[in-house]
Amino acid sequence: MTDLLRVLPHFPSGQFANLISVLEKHGLTTNDLLTLNAADIGKRTQLPLLDLKRLCAAVLNSLHADLGVAPSSSSSSRSRPAPASAALKNTAASLAAKWQTISTLDDALDAALGGGIPTGYVTEITGESGAGKTQFLLTLLLAVQLPPPHGLGRPALYISTEAPLSTRRLSQILTANPLLRSVNSADRPSLDNIISTATPDLESQDHILTFQVPVEIERRNIGLLVIDSVAANFRAEFDRSAGGPQLHHGSNMGARSTELVRLGMQLRDLGRKYNLAVVVANQVADRFGGGGGFKTPASSLRQVQPQHSSTQESPLAARSSKRPMSALPPAEPTSSLADMLPSRSSNTSMMPPPPRFPGEDDVVPAPPALLLDHQQRWFTGWGDDPAFDFGLKTPSLGLIWSTQISARIALSKRPSYDPIMSSSTGENSEEDDRDRLGMPKVRAWRRWMKVVFAPHAPASGPGPEDAVEFEVTMGGVRSIVKEKEEKDV
Repeated sequence: MTDLLRVLPHFPSGQFANLISVLEKHGLTTNDLLTLNAADIGKRTQLPLLDLKRLCAAVLNSLHADLGVAPSSSSSSRSRPAPASAALKNTAASLAAKWQTISTLDDALDAALGGGIPTGYVTEITGESGAGKTQFLLTLLLAVQLPPPHGLGRPALYISTEAPLSTRRLSQILTANPLLRSVNSADRPSLDNIISTATPDLESQDHILTFQVPVEIERRNIGLLVIDSVAANFRAEFDRSAGGPQLHHGSNMGARSTELVRLGMQLRDLGRKYNLAVVVANQVADRFGGGGGFKTPASSLRQVQPQHSSTQESPLAARSSKRPMSALPPAEPTSSLADMLPSRSSNTSMMPPPPRFPGEDDVVPAPPALLLDHQQRWFTGWGDDPAFDFGLKTPSLGLIWSTQISARIALSKRPSYDPIMSSSTGENSEEDDRDRLGMPKVRAWRRWMKVVFAPHAPASGPGPEDAVEFEVTMGGVRSIVKEKEEKDV
């Protein structure tokens, strides 16, 4: 420390005299105070760590003042306003200027989605088979080619993991949709602006997303990336039934979680870097045993029975409560072991009870609010309505994948039955039809779209009340006006 006053002539060394003398004995210089960690200096000198940090901070501030550099201490940075160079990377005006959406070609659906499918985000469309996921994706493949405000005026890239792209259905939507028909020929979408590829396994999918997709995006200015579906290859690659022992399942699921996080990172980077919309379709699985999100799981109903009950019991109940609980009487020993084992007598009651560990019966079950069966109603799209507690679904790939996406759109469907006219009374009699055919006749399927979570649009309310009912037509998807609104009109 002999060079301290030479480097910093105006340094107040009086208040650090006891520290400086010890540092000089160990041969530490001013350069060491600026470059070494305070903990490393403390190990060498056995000085208090807090005093060393104060000395290092004082030397650094004195050096900044001597060189005319603004101090970098936390206290001064909090008191001073941030300079113009340290402004936010994106402001509200810049984000609003870059905000672009892809329309679903329906005003009610776009209103529920906050204008449509946004660029720069990963949006998931989930639902059971026949709910309309592919119809939504095909409509977006054509809508992205439209000029703003309905589209981006850019081509689309379709990656399939299951069935190939249905060009016949695309041509049908292109010719039957009224909005697409009204567009002039120069701005009208074309099947030539949809690039499609297939990924039969997870390895090829990773190779395509890592190397081929960025090249195609830069070459063709892709505005929409669609993966249909994201769960197919993961289900085939990480099948729980394959792998043998249960110990292998844990490592298998851990590897799947790692791949899901990697896929989510890839898709988010593509969306942000090229300002394109990433839309993935996801499958669902039936939910068993949990019921609705409002039902308390059976595991949370196990409570500690009190030692003494203050309620009045019947004599029969009192006698049965004092009797020890045993499922089956113990088996008789064989004749060869009868002499070696003690006979069952009153000595059995003298046997000591099994040992009890402290706190064994005092374990409080987890509250229902902390269980997955209760919380998944906020991010799955099913189970948030207490009146609708049947036919519940859960999106595939679990909670890990739910944290990788920005928005989730759930599509649900429910059958609509035909009323049967009774031959005797001439009135609707569904019971007569059940007796004759065993089940009512399905007239059609009703479908709903609800926003589960999204950063740009409010989530739909519980149940199908706030969801948008839609139908699949020749021209794509179309919302259905509710009966109450029709009566008001």
